[in-house]
Amino acid sequence: MTRFAKVLIANRGEIAVRVARTLRTLEISSVVAHHATDADSLACREADEAHEIAGNPPSAAYLDVTAIVAACRATGADAVHPGYGFLSENAAFARAVEAAGIRFIGPSPEAIELMGDKVRARRFVAEGGFPVLEAADEEDAPETFAQRAAAIGFPLLIKAAAGGGGRGMRIVGDAAELEAQLSIAKGEAARYFGDGRLYCERYVERSRHIEVQVLGDAEGHVVHFGERECSIQRRFQKIVEEAPSPLLDGRMRAAMGAQAVALARAVGYRSAGTVEFIVDSKKKFYFLEMNTRLQVEHPVTEMVSGLDLVEQMIRIAAGEPLAFGQQDIRLDGWAIEARIYAEDPSRGFLPSPGRLLRYRPPPEAEGIRLDDGVYEGAEVSVFYDPLIAKLCASGPTREVAIARMRAALDAFEIRGPRHNLGFLAAIMRHPRFVAGRLGVGFVAEEYADGFHGAPAEGEVLDVLIGVAVLVHVRAEARASRNRGQAPRQGSRPRERWVVSLDGAPHPVAVSEQAGGVDVELDGRRLAVRGAWAAGATPLAVTVDGRDVTVQVERRSQGYRLSHAGSAAFAVVRRPRAAELAALMPVKSARGRKRVLLSPMPGRVVSIAVRAGQEVKAGEPLAVVDAMKMENVLRAERDGRIARVAAAAGDSLSADQLIIEFE
Repeated sequence: MTRFAKVLIANRGEIAVRVARTLRTLEISSVVAHHATDADSLACREADEAHEIAGNPPSAAYLDVTAIVAACRATGADAVHPGYGFLSENAAFARAVEAAGIRFIGPSPEAIELMGDKVRARRFVAEGGFPVLEAADEEDAPETFAQRAAAIGFPLLIKAAAGGGGRGMRIVGDAAELEAQLSIAKGEAARYFGDGRLYCERYVERSRHIEVQVLGDAEGHVVHFGERECSIQRRFQKIVEEAPSPLLDGRMRAAMGAQAVALARAVGYRSAGTVEFIVDSKKKFYFLEMNTRLQVEHPVTEMVSGLDLVEQMIRIAAGEPLAFGQQDIRLDGWAIEARIYAEDPSRGFLPSPGRLLRYRPPPEAEGIRLDDGVYEGAEVSVFYDPLIAKLCASGPTREVAIARMRAALDAFEIRGPRHNLGFLAAIMRHPRFVAGRLGVGFVAEEYADGFHGAPAEGEVLDVLIGVAVLVHVRAEARASRNRGQAPRQGSRPRERWVVSLDGAPHPVAVSEQAGGVDVELDGRRLAVRGAWAAGATPLAVTVDGRDVTVQVERRSQGYRLSHAGSAAFAVVRRPRAAELAALMPVKSARGRKRVLLSPMPGRVVSIAVRAGQEVKAGEPLAVVDAMKMENVLRAERDGRIARVAAAAGDSLSADQLIIEFE
């Protein structure tokens, strides 16, 4: 076996941290190649060395093959781990690395090349007898491409031949929109991948996205580690993943695993890889694509298998054969991953770059794993993907894993950029998710109008009201001490208050008890126990004996409380004060000038309107490219365009004027 002395990590963020930590356990030196904007990143702190590479924009540094090979030579690295994204599936990079006498920790350039071209891969798979969906590709007679695509039947899914990450993908419902959608997809594919080739395949409605993790060595041994369900997606990008899938039984699992292993053998695959399948409503599965790299969601497979996939990649690249066969692999329990993004769910999930003014992950607990590449005070940059962290929870059953994930999400504290913690918490409590009735259309179907907070109902409403009372009682006691008043002795009489949650009144009667309060609400009594000190957030309490965590932010006259995906502004008043507050007039926003401002720094891809044009709520106004995403900005209400202040190609700063309305 070849023993690596030093491995260069050609990536950034959480995956660079992840690889550096595994290298440390193997007692192999690590060096991370980084752009100057990442000089103070967690990855640079975790690695043994850091080597700066240039690029403009900064993301270009991580795509510069020549610069990364030169960094290997300058630092004495004898191997490269590409992580995922950037150059991880670039055959030219793998060849350049190996031509320089450096080992590429990944599959062969030939395997990357074959599976990276979606059209070639699909043909290879079909010729090998593997199940594929009916499709048409542009390469085969471009002049009849649209006609051949339409002949498949609608709905259709347009894909980029060199694509990935959901870019260049469009669902087409009928022939009338086909030409326009092909044009849009072609332009997007050319911009992101430098390759505008397309293909179309039948779009499977009510489908599920299931992938199989494979591992192969240089001697031709290939094994699989079961499946991951990746059906919870937004814009074709995964949000929540789990292993195993609640859909599969033992027979189907064995069949999909066998197909994945057979395909990996046919490709001559070595290293870690993933074979992805689409599954229809009748549980029939079809080949989707093969990712020739480590997947973002690999931690859930590690949690149920007990194996470090990064370590296995390194050992295989060093020449070691697999130390186990398929019969030796045991998958135990259940694991779920939730991707935490810097984005604003209330504004169509637009990216939200900025500084992490407060970053407090949940406390360490059984079955909880966090993969991140940030720290409090770090910047979530506009130049990269908005992923902040990956939170994973595992347990002996799916129910236990979900419960642990709920608790961890509620305890996770992020201030600064907007984030999707509440959205993820709402998904974990959605009846359809809990029942395992998943599908790639889950988010579009259940959150068609976006996510504006889960409704505060049932137990969640009780928790918010109970915590509002507890915090108010503790704050009153603290204020009394600050005024020099002696604390009351003995029991206090029951007091009546009104808890206002976003303006909705909830009359309560409160009795202070040892360690908390009893709250009478709608004829029921809630026992709320816990300690709270000013500024403490998140707040861990019990409500009727149940452990819960609530985020508490002090605001003028009240508190903003967040729990289980619900958020509300809470004010606790005496009944008469609540009556007077309800009579206060609401200020009108009429007369304010209405404008569309850029929600983040970025570049204008296109403007869809002109001065004088009438627009309806929901219509697209502009497309802004930021944080590796094209973001469609839509009209929030009906109106008329007074002035367009930006044009395609313009660079925008945050809050820069794009469109002004009459």
